[in-house]
Amino acid sequence: MGVLAACFGIGMLAAWNPLAARVDHQAYDWMSEAQPAPAHDALVVAIDEAALRARGEMQNIRKILVEALDKIDEAHPKAVAVDVILASEVDPADDARLEAALRVTPNLILPVELDTAGQWEEPAPRFKPLAKAIGHVHHVVDRNDGVSREVALEKVMGSRRYWALGLEAYRLAQGADIVESPDDIQVGNTLVPAARAEGRPMRIRYLASIPTMPLLELTARREELRGKVVFLGITALSAAHDRLVSPMGESVSGVEVHAHIYETLLAGRFLTDVKDSTILAVCAGFTIAAGLIFGFLSGWAAYATAAPLLAFAFYVPVLFFRQDQVFPMVAPAAVAWLSAIGAATYQHFVVRRTLRRTESEKSRYQQAMHWAAHEMRTPLTAIQGSSELMSRYKLPEEKRGQLSEMINSESKRLARIIQTFLDVERLAEGHMDLKRETFPAAAIVDVCMSRVTPLAERKRISMSIETPVDGTLKGDRELMEYAFYNLLTNAVKYSAPDTRVRVRADLRGTELRLAVTDEGMGMDAKELKNIFQKFYRTKRAEASGEVGTGIGLSIVEQIVTHHGGRMEVASTPGKGSCFTMILLAQSTTATHAETADR
Repeated sequence: MGVLAACFGIGMLAAWNPLAARVDHQAYDWMSEAQPAPAHDALVVAIDEAALRARGEMQNIRKILVEALDKIDEAHPKAVAVDVILASEVDPADDARLEAALRVTPNLILPVELDTAGQWEEPAPRFKPLAKAIGHVHHVVDRNDGVSREVALEKVMGSRRYWALGLEAYRLAQGADIVESPDDIQVGNTLVPAARAEGRPMRIRYLASIPTMPLLELTARREELRGKVVFLGITALSAAHDRLVSPMGESVSGVEVHAHIYETLLAGRFLTDVKDSTILAVCAGFTIAAGLIFGFLSGWAAYATAAPLLAFAFYVPVLFFRQDQVFPMVAPAAVAWLSAIGAATYQHFVVRRTLRRTESEKSRYQQAMHWAAHEMRTPLTAIQGSSELMSRYKLPEEKRGQLSEMINSESKRLARIIQTFLDVERLAEGHMDLKRETFPAAAIVDVCMSRVTPLAERKRISMSIETPVDGTLKGDRELMEYAFYNLLTNAVKYSAPDTRVRVRADLRGTELRLAVTDEGMGMDAKELKNIFQKFYRTKRAEASGEVGTGIGLSIVEQIVTHHGGRMEVASTPGKGSCFTMILLAQSTTATHAETADR
């Protein structure tokens, strides 16, 4: 869960940055281009380069407007929106002719715009009263890529407020009023989702093309304007100061954008941004789906199932766009990919960890079996040899008694080894509750010394206890005997004949140090680091030719550690080794006093 939550968080953070916003915009542009709508009611009369050259360029713009309006009026359009600022009076004669042409124009909409000082530049007083509506011609352009994707339907500056030119054209064409609310506006039966708090932005659904009529063709084609909403403006590259870039990547003039705004309102299909809560929910769904896939499947099945999920993450914005909702592209894709990669990586490591655990358990089981076989070989050999002697030969009663006693002793020893083996296995797995009996430390030293002495005598190795063994231990006596016995037998095994093995006990406060010192070949620093690892065989073991599994000392360390103690080893190559068991203990005197108090 933590991995998936982190992937979800990183994916969402990656989706909210300028680079991701640019990718989202490009995806939006692609979807807009893939789903164009046809034009219905708008037509642009274009004052293009040819018209300007033929009519004397921009200094004659008012004469050009008069010519265009006269011919447009003859076609009886539904409304006419002029996208040329008429802020001042120029030539009295031209202004008079323009005033007359504007006066007879049906449902006339004139433009306003903000100047560089932030003041409204409105039509001159002689022209303004002639308009049925005044609309602003400001466009919203994305600062990242300069593309015009939306319009502010409402523009407020100072005490003046104006609706967008395209909206005013639509209102007059519908013969309705604009009814406002905080979250939307309504024109006739059309409800536009545009919130007041944000300047009432509306995404423009750009058409494949807007029907355009060059000014010079107006005489021959003016009947095409009948019943249309006409947008009259400058499209010439040399004169238009408001050329924009559409989501299709095309350069469009401002007057054409107003026509697209009108057609968007007329179609009544408005693109709205999905809520942040919806984005979070969808992205969370991809995270959960990726987690479930890699939680229940593995290998190629998981990857094959995840592939459609990742592809679907890219398709989600298209589905929303078809429902007139704008869903970002980066968010679902980033979250889905990161969640899938995170879940797959986590599964990979979990599988590897499980495999390692399985292999470790298998190895430990094999080690345990090797250890058991090795430890049981000695008593089994003794039992087998004694039983063969008794069955093959007729022995004196005294000898038969000795052999019977040996068989009995070794069989008991074998039983103890098996029990110790089972106890050590449970101990290694943490399934064993240690016995909590109290016993003198001297008892386990004496027992182990008596068992090892015959082995030492065969190699002419002397065994000695250099200091009295004091202190009382608390724990599992059989396991402690095994641990100390292992240290003694190792000392004998790896010592040369005619040497000494010494046992020293030192009680310091609550710690009893039981040290076994031999005069063998010793070990170097590298060997000392690995001495308690399972199956590690030292150079002295290889040199002595002793058969062993290399796990005895690792078991010794486990036993001592589970009794709250620790192991110390000191060794010098060529001079011998000293293994010390450091155990929690209590002085024998104190123990007797405590028992007496009870």
